[in-house]
Amino acid sequence: MEFPQQQKPPGDGKIVYPPGVKEITDKISNDEVVKRLKMVVKTYMDMDQDSEEEKQQYLGLALHLASDFFLRNPNKDVRLLVACCLADIFRIYAPEAPYTSHDKLKEIFLFITRQLKGLEDTKSPQFNRYFYLLENLAWVKSYNICFELEDCNEIFIQLFKTLFSVISNNHNQKVQLHMIDLMSSIIMEGDGVTQELLDTILINLIPALKNLNKQAYDLAKILLKRTVQTIETCIANFFNQVLVMGKSSVSDLSEHVFDLIQELFAIDPMLLTSVMPQLEFKLKSNDGEERLAVVRLLAKLFGAKDSELASQNRPLWQCFLGRFNDIHVPVRLECVKFASHCLMNHPDLARDLTEYLKVRSHDPEEAIRHDVIVTIINAGKKDLNLVNDQLLGFVRERTLDKRWRVRKEAMMGLAQLYKKYCLHHEAGKESALKISWIKDKLLHIYYQNSIDDKLLVEKIFAQYMVPHSLDTEEKMKCLYYLYACLDTNAVKALNEMWKCQNMLRGLVKELLDLHKLRNTFFSLLLNLPDAGKAQDFMKKFNQVLSEDEKLRVQLEMLISPTCSCKQAEICVREITRKLTFPKQPTNPFLEMVKFLLERIAPVHIDSEAISALVKLLNKSIEGTADDDEEGVTPDTAIRSGLELLKVLSFTHPTAFHSAETYESLLQCLKMEDDKVAEAAIQIFRNTGQKIETELPQIRSTLIPILHQKAKRGTPHQAKQAVHCIHAIFNNKEVQLAQIFEPLSRSLNADVPEQLITPLVSLGHIAMLAPDQFASPMKSIVANFIVKDLLMNDRSVGNKNGKLWTTDEEVSPEVLAKVQAIKLLVRWLLGMKNNQSKSANSTLRLLSAMLVSEGDLTEQKKINKSDMSRLRLAAGAAIMKLAQEPCYHEIITPEQFQLCGLVINDECYQVRQIFAQKLHLALVKLLLPLEYLAVFALCAKDPVKERRAHARQCLLKNISVRREYIKQNPLAQEKLVSLLPEYVVPYMIHLLAHDPDFTKPHEYEQLKDIKECLWFMLEVLMTKNENNSHAFLRKMAENIKQTKDAQCPEDAKANEKLYIVCDVALFVIANKSTACHLDCPKEPVLPSKFFLLQDKAIRTHTGVFVSQPKPAPVLAAVNKTLTVPGRRIFKTTTASDTTSNTSTNSSPLKSENNYRVFPKRHPRFVLFFYSDFLCVFQDAPGQKATPDAGTEASPVKRRGRPPKAATASAAAEKEGAAAPAGGGAGRGRKRAADASGDAVNAKTSKQQQQNDEGTKRQIDLQR
Repeated sequence: MEFPQQQKPPGDGKIVYPPGVKEITDKISNDEVVKRLKMVVKTYMDMDQDSEEEKQQYLGLALHLASDFFLRNPNKDVRLLVACCLADIFRIYAPEAPYTSHDKLKEIFLFITRQLKGLEDTKSPQFNRYFYLLENLAWVKSYNICFELEDCNEIFIQLFKTLFSVISNNHNQKVQLHMIDLMSSIIMEGDGVTQELLDTILINLIPALKNLNKQAYDLAKILLKRTVQTIETCIANFFNQVLVMGKSSVSDLSEHVFDLIQELFAIDPMLLTSVMPQLEFKLKSNDGEERLAVVRLLAKLFGAKDSELASQNRPLWQCFLGRFNDIHVPVRLECVKFASHCLMNHPDLARDLTEYLKVRSHDPEEAIRHDVIVTIINAGKKDLNLVNDQLLGFVRERTLDKRWRVRKEAMMGLAQLYKKYCLHHEAGKESALKISWIKDKLLHIYYQNSIDDKLLVEKIFAQYMVPHSLDTEEKMKCLYYLYACLDTNAVKALNEMWKCQNMLRGLVKELLDLHKLRNTFFSLLLNLPDAGKAQDFMKKFNQVLSEDEKLRVQLEMLISPTCSCKQAEICVREITRKLTFPKQPTNPFLEMVKFLLERIAPVHIDSEAISALVKLLNKSIEGTADDDEEGVTPDTAIRSGLELLKVLSFTHPTAFHSAETYESLLQCLKMEDDKVAEAAIQIFRNTGQKIETELPQIRSTLIPILHQKAKRGTPHQAKQAVHCIHAIFNNKEVQLAQIFEPLSRSLNADVPEQLITPLVSLGHIAMLAPDQFASPMKSIVANFIVKDLLMNDRSVGNKNGKLWTTDEEVSPEVLAKVQAIKLLVRWLLGMKNNQSKSANSTLRLLSAMLVSEGDLTEQKKINKSDMSRLRLAAGAAIMKLAQEPCYHEIITPEQFQLCGLVINDECYQVRQIFAQKLHLALVKLLLPLEYLAVFALCAKDPVKERRAHARQCLLKNISVRREYIKQNPLAQEKLVSLLPEYVVPYMIHLLAHDPDFTKPHEYEQLKDIKECLWFMLEVLMTKNENNSHAFLRKMAENIKQTKDAQCPEDAKANEKLYIVCDVALFVIANKSTACHLDCPKEPVLPSKFFLLQDKAIRTHTGVFVSQPKPAPVLAAVNKTLTVPGRRIFKTTTASDTTSNTSTNSSPLKSENNYRVFPKRHPRFVLFFYSDFLCVFQDAPGQKATPDAGTEASPVKRRGRPPKAATASAAAEKEGAAAPAGGGAGRGRKRAADASGDAVNAKTSKQQQQNDEGTKRQIDLQR
């Protein structure tokens, strides 16, 4: 388009000025120019577009004002007035300007643009004229004339830069609106926006400039919103060139592309309609850093509060979620961090995020697992409804993470949620119920071995679960109802925590008393984090204590039984203050001391706290407490309250000593709830040492109640009553006699229901006062317990065929017999000697009980479930007696084997309970080492869970024994009874006498032996500590040079012993390549089980022959050599599918009963004597045939069943009767023949034949 020819002024070209305005030339002063221009401005302001005559009249003046004299005038006021005139001229002459020259128009608009800079100073006296200029230009859209110019972009860029630079917070809204009108008209009515002009707008969105000039950012934001339809195409073109085509040179803003996208999205998502697909392309880039930048951007876009991008662009959302599984760690980390904002701002997307967070919660990177926890917890703290149960479950899992940082974050996060929603009830009962599991889970972590976990649980309990900062009444109410709501395992953990803290207070007291300093030091170190550094810090702390008497006094006060919670806080503060100097940025020593003080300070329990707990208990008893509001029934609150007090009576007995507390406990003794009364008695037992001297009124009330409980209470109450009397009264002999005499006279086997409590009381009295009641107890045992009760079956049991029934279904007579067996044990434990040979007789009686499968009289009156109870009682009794050294010595190998075989009982519950009792006794180091060998028999258990449990028991026991040896230097002198490796001789001997091991040449029986050996050796040989593998080999070889002490002249028994040794040697050799090393320490074999034989008459047995090897001799005690185990064989037969060991770890191989030993390591050749080896050397396709002399009738299989019988194991676990010959067969019938000589049951002279059959009596006085 071409401009029309420039208009000419009328007449002779003389310039016409408005009336009263003289000619304006360069010959007059600036002041006069300004004065005359103001009148011209006034004239043009009054003119409108319809004044054709005036327009023509003043055309010459309009052209004159565009001359260089005015456009380049140095006077600021002149330029402003000229600009105002020119703006009005464009308005008056619109739509055609009087200036037709392109160059002149460009010069005029650039001149006007420069004058707009005057808008910057709002306090200038000329600001109104500048505003008029802006308003006029915006209203008329004068700059649209420039569209016809070729280089109009230069004018627009200059205009935009000017407006963005002058805008400030001093301008009112009208100024901003006029600027927007002026710029938007240029964008919307033009042919397009060039990249340079777009940059002029977008540069104001860059974060750095945005913070410098917030008003320019707002101006650009409003401009983009108004012109979104027009400018969106230009923006899309810009991002397409930068993101897709990689042309970063198209704009100086290319490096800020992601910041610009974020800002544009915040302004109006419509601006990026065409850009989002380009981001999806970038998400799949091969450059990890580029993907990271895009992920960071999209995280902000998706996570923005009002963003609907995820719902509007599902493909992009799904592509973004895929980055949660990115190979680049920073990308995954950024995705996890984004999830927190997304959960808080967009709860509707939680379902999409859950599965991806689940995967990342198991990420190999610690930082990512940590941030998953932070993400979920932060959302939960904002609103619990934002996180679903599955997300909370991820946090729950991470409390067991292998990394401490992750575990700590998960535990602390759950603790914060618990305090906010359960303790403070910030979101109502429904939310509290949703996370009620947190309290139990946090306390369960106390079972972990890490001291860091234990310390954190203690801290969480003191700060979040029962905040010590609360006042006493509120604090105890919190504790009271928390304890009532905990599950069983959490209660045990809390009890253990208090016991541990009490133990630590005792250790600090020992330190202060300077007793057993070395052992005390070591024990203290185990209760502090980082034992290595803790050792140095504790030495320093001990030095500080010796030098600072005031500090020592404060510490003594802190651990004093009478220290109150407030005093404890003061003491901790004072001790910490004394150790703070000199001040340091980090003081590890002070932190370690704080750990110790936090553990020993009684911040919860003192006399005032116990009184508050007792008051809460009284309210529950009276029915005035808030039990229902707290979510527990009054009965539960009372019972758990008593249990809580019972635990605290162990750790804080002094705090209970008040008449008010004891009066409340006396009321509990009178309640009908047996558990409540039992707990109350135990509290008296633990805390009542001063009752007799200081509270005579309580004493006089308590004594008759204890007598009544000992005579007619429940068995548990009777036990606690007897122990309570023995613990707190000075005249206990008189008190116990007053109970013993009437009970002993009232014993009547015909009324078994009334026997149980008296038997319990008599048993405990005999244990506590053995000398006082020695003679009458001997008579009771001989004439009543054995002769009248155990050797008689008065009732016929219900033949329901079940192997186990509930306690309520057990007949009273059997319950009485069980208590009678326990009475025998307690009586012997009280005597602690075998001068009267009563222990021998009792052991024979218990053995007979096991041999007869629980039916001692063999009259078949007792049903199977009752027989199971009696077998369990007999086995547990032998195990209990073995804990006393004087009785352990007289237990014969046959009796030990009978006891051990209970772990293979046909009844699942018997096996389960016996294994638990065995484990508890072993882990406390109460039982001799030989009983650890019994766990090897668990390899035959048909139930996988029982085998797994047995393996865990083995691991725990071995760990405890090794740790005990490390902690106690004196233990080196008792290695034979402590070192776990010394269990091998006992295991070999036990397996050699296994009743199932009847045919030493039969493959299936050898396979069972191998599995039992492997069950134990696999755990023992996990590490080759102190050359232990060679030590085990040496031990097995030495056994082969001995005879079986149980039956030294029995060739078959010795043969079985040597065969078990050979299998053990083969297992060891296949497990370890280090077993061939020399073993300088000679193993010691127990003479009770093995006898040395003369070299001249040794049987020819297989031995290891090794080629000479130049290897250093390793010390058996102080040098460790770890060698990875070798796997030689693989078991491929179907019969091995039920094996407890993996096929890769099995040292024997079976294939159609054809046994071939592949070549071993060249240094080793394993030789078996001919009888053993023939089992494995049959030709292919032929079965091994035992010798004619070894043929025997089929024997019921004990332990794991064959394939056909595996189904019965599941039914047995449910309590159903096991089919005969199936499931886990019993070992007692098979033991009867082997140990028959050992069970010497003498028949009484008064024995008579009756219709019920023959009865036997064991003479306990023998």
